Amino acid sequence: MTKTWLYFAHMNRRNTLYWIFILFFPFTAAFSQETAAFRVQFNETDVSEVLSHIEDVFDVRFSYQDALFTDTVVTLVDGDYTLDELLTELELSLQIRFQRIDERYISVYAATSDFADIQQLNDVIVTSYLTQGIYKRKDGTFTLRPNELGALPGLTESDVLESIQLLPGVISPNETATGFNVRGGRADQNRILWDGINIYHKGHLFGMISAFNPNRIEDVQFQNKGTHPRYGERLSSVVSISSGRNISDRFSGGIGINGVGADAYLDVPILKEKLDVQAGIRRSYDELFQSFTFDRMADKVFESTKITNSENTNNDFFFQDYTIKLNYRPNDRHRVHLSTIQIDNDLDYVVRDTDNGSLLNDLLEISNEGYGLQWHAQWDDRMRQEVVASISKYRFTYNLLEFEDSEQVSDFEKKNVIFDSGVSTEFFFETSDAQEYSLGYQYSLKDVSYAFLETAQLSFVLDSDQTVERTHSLFGNYDYRNPKLFDVAIGVRVNYFQNLDDFRIEPRIFIYKDVFKNVRLQVSGEVRSQIISEIDETVLSDLSLENRLWRLADGNTFPIIKSHQVSAGMVYNNKGWTLDADAYYKKIDGLTALALGFLNPLDSQFHIGEQKIVGADFYIKKDFSSFNTWFSYSINQVRSKYRELNNDDYFTASNSIRHNVTASVTYRLKGFEVALGWNWHTGRPFTEAITIPSTDELYFQKINTKRLPNYHRLDISSTYTFRFSKTSPLRGKMGFSIRNLYDKRNYLSREYFGNNNINDPVTVVDRFSLGFTPNFLLRLYW
Repeated sequence: MTKTWLYFAHMNRRNTLYWIFILFFPFTAAFSQETAAFRVQFNETDVSEVLSHIEDVFDVRFSYQDALFTDTVVTLVDGDYTLDELLTELELSLQIRFQRIDERYISVYAATSDFADIQQLNDVIVTSYLTQGIYKRKDGTFTLRPNELGALPGLTESDVLESIQLLPGVISPNETATGFNVRGGRADQNRILWDGINIYHKGHLFGMISAFNPNRIEDVQFQNKGTHPRYGERLSSVVSISSGRNISDRFSGGIGINGVGADAYLDVPILKEKLDVQAGIRRSYDELFQSFTFDRMADKVFESTKITNSENTNNDFFFQDYTIKLNYRPNDRHRVHLSTIQIDNDLDYVVRDTDNGSLLNDLLEISNEGYGLQWHAQWDDRMRQEVVASISKYRFTYNLLEFEDSEQVSDFEKKNVIFDSGVSTEFFFETSDAQEYSLGYQYSLKDVSYAFLETAQLSFVLDSDQTVERTHSLFGNYDYRNPKLFDVAIGVRVNYFQNLDDFRIEPRIFIYKDVFKNVRLQVSGEVRSQIISEIDETVLSDLSLENRLWRLADGNTFPIIKSHQVSAGMVYNNKGWTLDADAYYKKIDGLTALALGFLNPLDSQFHIGEQKIVGADFYIKKDFSSFNTWFSYSINQVRSKYRELNNDDYFTASNSIRHNVTASVTYRLKGFEVALGWNWHTGRPFTEAITIPSTDELYFQKINTKRLPNYHRLDISSTYTFRFSKTSPLRGKMGFSIRNLYDKRNYLSREYFGNNNINDPVTVVDRFSLGFTPNFLLRLYW
């Protein structure tokens, strides 16, 4: 039988008074506990149990992926050990490494982990930012590791895009996983990458959940300021998602089911320490059974569309995604990764009129497939190289078919197609422990088209466009690290847009300074440009679900978008307290907006404009032994100005959320976690319309001078992880969550549709939040 003994070693009366003091003032005990000796003996004890004992005794916290210790036990001879001595023994016996993040938090990783992964750990300044598994680094980047993530309110699984929305300065005004705004920017200003592949279709069920299987994700890098110059193409943020890079040493996998879908994944080693395959798939099951969770999400998605306003209907919808990755390590200096991802969403909606025998059929297909190659080479101790090549294909197709007496009489079709390919190489030169240079080149090709077609007796092209852009980019970065002075990263990116014949220079700078022992200063500035964005569709379709299209800049009606951004803030981290505050200013030029005739019936064209954004984010967290609680507050002002709109004056942007507050408390006891969170923010701006009684026409007031009622909701989630036995590799996880616990009906937006021409009636559409929505999780993995 497994036995574990822990007791204090050789304490005299003076030490006894000292330890009594520590018990009543636990936050002063960290350093003393680390140097104290404990007599320890482990006899075939499970690693998770060993680490849990060490956490309790030394008041530290470990962060690691469960797969690191599958079916692993520890045997340690009886003796007196300090914390450092104990960690050294475990490193030798388990072939792992412990990385001290701060005085309390310790990250655990495999001894064969890559240099870049270890360097990221060295740069961490805040651990467990919201919960375990979220880190903040010196350069302002947030790292999320889904396999380490603790409980987050409202989530049964670690949906990466919804997890990001809990960070300060990030909000989704339309309450979707994919429609989040970062520091006042629009959703299309966020660049999403999967293993270096650009992703344009980011969500399932029309954005309600992200399209990325969290069980196939190793880490996520989220940058909202001071972005490295290797990243271009977007103004607000970069979300770089990486699947597993380390080669599996054993066959492992898992299966799971929740309220909207099921998934499975496998890791299969082929050549020991050289080659493996990692694969995963997720799919909805609503054609077999529609859960209450799915129904609640569908109610929100299809609200105010003809799908909820019709009778005699048949609605078939499904989503799926799958990923496959091949990892190859021919030797210690080279690594090659081949990745593919496929994302699919299909809708088949039928309305029958039994009186006259007519039938309307809506067909919607959205897909994004991607292929990527990554090669990492360590040429010597001071020089390394990374090469990335990718292809991404996005396709959106919508058809409205009309039948009479089983014969098709008309077809309205909408298409949006993207072909995106690129290759890049980057060299890193570490001239000393304090200095590193990098230099790189990128080439990208984007072919973007859209079309609106109508076929009855004749075929008509209502609107169409196809634009191609080839971009050549040179970028460089210089990193200087000096703990006695400061850390600074200075970079520049030079873009040449070949088809537009336009050069853009984008300087970047980030400064990090230890002001006092536990206080750090962060300052950043950057210039970015964007040539691809989403626009309002020029021909309104009848389904009213996906009314935005991707298109490229053409240098005229759609210019290149450019932003200037500066930010400054501080981070305080000491004895379980974390304080993070940051203020920012952004100026964006080259935006376009479609008027749709609301203020002037004769005006249904695109207008070029600009935005000014000023704001601040504040975050505070306190860790206790089993509890942690955090609070965040964001304030910003987003003002827009467009030519020939609003007398060329600034007005409040529709995505301007003035105040946003989130608070959470989490309790953790071994394998059990529960999280409660509350969110409140001011309502979105909208343009008020007054009905003229004599004509029933709408008269529009000034743009966005009114706000919807304030938004608030309460979420809860709970998870429990367990083993079936100490000798079996089979483990399990159960979870339960409730979104909008008190079923608050929140206004999300007020929109107007229908002004394609002067004779079209205008329809007012109010959209509301998700109601009381429970969800569950059952998972087995080995």
